[in-house]
Amino acid sequence: QVQLVESGGGLVQPGGSLRLSCAASGFSFRVYVMDWYRQAPGKERELVATISTTGSSTTYADSVKGRFTIYRDNDKNTVYLQMNSLKPEDTAVYYCNRHLYQISWGQGTQVTVSS
Repeated sequence: QVQLVESGGGLVQPGGSLRLSCAASGFSFRVYVMDWYRQAPGKERELVATISTTGSSTTYADSVKGRFTIYRDNDKNTVYLQMNSLKPEDTAVYYCNRHLYQISWGQGTQVTVSS
């Protein structure tokens, strides 16, 4: 079964850090460029970060550049998002998906940044 399962979210104070994980199954993970997205209440889903198949190339939304790091472990079929210096505006449900030929969205993982 083709599946993406996100985890690692939680409640964190401004300035804090979290590491999100996205475990992929049912497809050849290592041949797909992968993305992290987020959707805040009342807003459209937005692309946060992208990573190439080997992890050698990454891109970020301007809003997270310098604070977030996307990386992957192809042996574990997992893509990660390390989030540092979190801000209240980072509060959202975070999702991962393939950059092309996207599959059904997972349940996401809630990140709440609040004091």
